[in-house]
Amino acid sequence: MGILHQEPLPLPDLRVTLEDTFLVFPSQETERKSIFLSNIDQVLNFDVQTVHFFPPHPDFPPSVVARKLQNALSEVLVPYSFLAGRLSLNKELGRLEIDCNSAGAGFVVASCQHSLDEIGDLVYPNPAFRQLIVQRLDKLGQHDQPLCIFQVTAFRCGGFAMGISTNHSTFDGLSFKMFLENLAAQAADKPLPIPPFNDRHLLAARSPPRVTFPHPELLKLKLPVGQDQAPPAFDCQEDDLDFQIFRLSSGEISSMKEKAKAGSSATGVKVTGFNVVTAHLWRCKALSCDTGNLDRESTVLYAVDIRQRLVPALPRSYTGNAVLTAYATAACRELEAGPLGRLVEMVAGGAARMTDEYARSAIDWGEMHKGFPRGEFLISSWWRLGFGAVEYPWGKPRYSCPVVYHRKDIILLFPDMDDDGVNVLVALPAKEMELFKTFFHKFLLLEN
Repeated sequence: MGILHQEPLPLPDLRVTLEDTFLVFPSQETERKSIFLSNIDQVLNFDVQTVHFFPPHPDFPPSVVARKLQNALSEVLVPYSFLAGRLSLNKELGRLEIDCNSAGAGFVVASCQHSLDEIGDLVYPNPAFRQLIVQRLDKLGQHDQPLCIFQVTAFRCGGFAMGISTNHSTFDGLSFKMFLENLAAQAADKPLPIPPFNDRHLLAARSPPRVTFPHPELLKLKLPVGQDQAPPAFDCQEDDLDFQIFRLSSGEISSMKEKAKAGSSATGVKVTGFNVVTAHLWRCKALSCDTGNLDRESTVLYAVDIRQRLVPALPRSYTGNAVLTAYATAACRELEAGPLGRLVEMVAGGAARMTDEYARSAIDWGEMHKGFPRGEFLISSWWRLGFGAVEYPWGKPRYSCPVVYHRKDIILLFPDMDDDGVNVLVALPAKEMELFKTFFHKFLLLEN
């Protein structure tokens, strides 16, 4: 229970050398067309990087893996033709779209002078892991950057890292996991297990748009859509923040769930691992602000998958972003005094609010106003996405994780390496971090 690491790792520089950089094109000709991006996709024009670590394999040294991945990527770029395209702004409509022009995905071959074991605990959010990702290709112009770039980095021991940078407008977490499964199948010369469904008009706004709910979780934009500036929400400097990882074991989470069930007066509340962890973190984060005003309201934001909440449901293989931001709001006094079960009810209620009509209203709100999520902080969960369960010809990853940027207003949930527990990354100013730690342990003792 508690903090995994308090000191920085001894390897701030992984001494990575880029050996080769090139473009990978679809293995056969694909149709030239424009891909419609939904209002959810529109506001996610930023890159997301993940790193997947693999131990040495006698039959698959890094050079062989790089060739197999290059070939598999070329094959998978046929059904995923938009990944070989480029983002463009349709000036007539004022919307971003993807030009499926077969301009190619990026591919980088690199080497590291350290062994995999020498780079430290893979769960630790080492800023040096950014060296395992290439975000842009310098030889290409600003408007010709690939939407997807792979980097295969060979370690001295024979292990390797597969770093992938994708523009978030292309995938959400679930559809990226399906992409990895399809990529792994192609690398093994097997058919696609989940052929992608690429038509994003299923999440188009209604005509005319109908906003039938208030949406306090959304903030109107003052900038025209497509303009390359950071969103006004969650725009905190990384400087002067302490960061810690807190681990909750599967046993602790189970105890929290039992405590929440016993303390809930509502019927039919979903007491899930995510809901109890979110409720616990919400309370700790809100109270750590130390404003002294217990009447202050705190709003926590978290993503909800809407695939099965829509009528009719989206196809399982839908490739776009199909998540919307749910929220829960309460006064700090209630968060401090309320039993865990009551807080879980509020978190679960935020997700239950996401019906077909609410989701359509939020999408239509985006059509009318353009905007971003608004709240005190966001919980971004990579816990159950299952990237580490993907089976490649060379086996499953030892660990898969995003490359993190420490942000006061975002708390990240990562899977644990050994059991079904969760690792929680928190970044706060030093004084707030001390308070957060105090509340984290205090309430955890009460909840177990």
